[in-house]
Amino acid sequence: MRRFLSFLDRYWFVFLIGGCVGLQALVYLIFREDSYLTVQDNLDLFVAHFQVLSHSGTWFAQGAQVPMLGGISRDYLSGEWNLYNILYVFLPVFWAYMAGYFLKIGIGACSFALLAKDVYGQAYARYRGIAWAAGLCYGMLPLFPAYGIAFASIPLAVFLLRQIYFRRGRRWYAALFVYPFLSYFSYFGFFLLAYLGCAAVILSVRDKKLCGRLFIALPVLAAGYMCFEYRLFGQMLFSDVETIRSTMVESDLDALGVLGMIREAFLTPVFHAASDHLYFVLPVCLLVLLWQAAGALRRRFLGGQRSASGKAAVSPLLLVLLFIVFNCLIYGLYFWGDFRRLFEALVPPLKGFQFNRTVFFNAFLWYVAFFLALKFLCDRGKLFWRRAANLLACVGAAVILLTPAVYNEFYWTCYHQAYRAVKHTEVNLLNFREYYSAGLMEKIKEDIGYQGEYAAGYGLNPAVLAYSGISTLDGYLGFYPQSYKEEFTKLIWPSYERVPEWQTYYGEWGARAYLFAGSGESIYNPYRNQPLSDHHLYLDGEQFARMGGRYLFSRYELDNAEELGFFLRGVYEEEASPYTVFLYEIDKQ
Repeated sequence: MRRFLSFLDRYWFVFLIGGCVGLQALVYLIFREDSYLTVQDNLDLFVAHFQVLSHSGTWFAQGAQVPMLGGISRDYLSGEWNLYNILYVFLPVFWAYMAGYFLKIGIGACSFALLAKDVYGQAYARYRGIAWAAGLCYGMLPLFPAYGIAFASIPLAVFLLRQIYFRRGRRWYAALFVYPFLSYFSYFGFFLLAYLGCAAVILSVRDKKLCGRLFIALPVLAAGYMCFEYRLFGQMLFSDVETIRSTMVESDLDALGVLGMIREAFLTPVFHAASDHLYFVLPVCLLVLLWQAAGALRRRFLGGQRSASGKAAVSPLLLVLLFIVFNCLIYGLYFWGDFRRLFEALVPPLKGFQFNRTVFFNAFLWYVAFFLALKFLCDRGKLFWRRAANLLACVGAAVILLTPAVYNEFYWTCYHQAYRAVKHTEVNLLNFREYYSAGLMEKIKEDIGYQGEYAAGYGLNPAVLAYSGISTLDGYLGFYPQSYKEEFTKLIWPSYERVPEWQTYYGEWGARAYLFAGSGESIYNPYRNQPLSDHHLYLDGEQFARMGGRYLFSRYELDNAEELGFFLRGVYEEEASPYTVFLYEIDKQ
């Protein structure tokens, strides 16, 4: 028994990693395309975009158009030189998605452990288990799937910069240049460059000499982002086309509202960056910080060890928590109109840029703080505290797996499949296969002899059409020409003027160019049953024809189709699909 406990003390983290990764892999291998993957800002966005690029053969094309939103430049969609994106070039969609998911976990855990080993050197052996466990927790966080690898690679960026700072070879500049292959400029690159510039200045002041290595790293990293994301930079810096970013309206909050956003960012997961820290990681970190504070007070009044400089050492845990607070402050200040407009005036090319995305770094910082709290327990010297730290790390991983967060698709797949098995009934939420219903879409295309004509969906998300290679007038994209938004507004004007909410939602944002219900109901949820009280379609039929539209894929039978210039081409169903599609065609006579 003693030998077994000794073995477990050494390799417990291997079992933790194997168990967590193996369990998730088993679930996805069992259910495959019947898994419940998040639709919002995921299946209805990037996955559909990748399919559009694949169907149109424009992944690597230059000067090409893609058949969505009436035909837009290829450059408005995600670039091809990104690890996550390129998976969809070579793999079937579902398996590319799964590969990206497990790569995120692997990169998060490995880069976290690599950074910890670099920081602690020979002492790393004492902390190896909790470093891998904290890295596993970070890698498993239910973060925005399309940028999950970009999130997971943040510790790798820090590691590369440390190699440069400590003069460990010029090859690290080359590694830093290609790092953007894992990252994404709009979410992380801009802020990494800003933090790097600040670090170079601060270290130059501290060391009383110019930190040339980091100042050189700054243009190297910037050049890497410009090369790997040349499409994005071309649109930002060299295009004179006005985009919807110039007309987006951001919320202006008063002082109490700003403070509320800061508090929310600190306590609760910010959308796209769920750190799942509130109920476990945060209390553990605060309790350890209080323990450290009590120890510091005791040493102050009773005497104790100090650093070599004679000054009391500052807790690394406290510094990390203060960094988190700083990012939360920036997040809140973004909603202060005068501050945001000052930023846009100083940097005009970044008008509409969400600089409050500094908060996305907090997911990594919370698990750095968690690691430091566990390290503090390990440093108590007794076996009890080391085992307590190991146990807390395991609990932290379990909390992430079992928290019903937006992008926790492992949890939702287990929950909904268990519900189906126990209740012997279908759940209202659609799984991956049902949402796209590719078989039904192919059946419709074959029946009508589809040849790439433009279409739109009503109650049927345009992502469903795009996934199956159907060209769309509608779509979801956060960056496209303002001129098309104005044309699309004419198309939806009858519903737009009936429902003030659509004027705010689309007029002041515009990323989701959908055909809205004139009754004001939301009809694009990924639900099996989605009733609509008013089957009158509020649409400008003549504008639909002018924009090149021919087909309308509707989940509802319309009572005014003929008035708008449509005729019912057919009604389509398939046993494997939850949809009944009423296909309308524009009457050109």
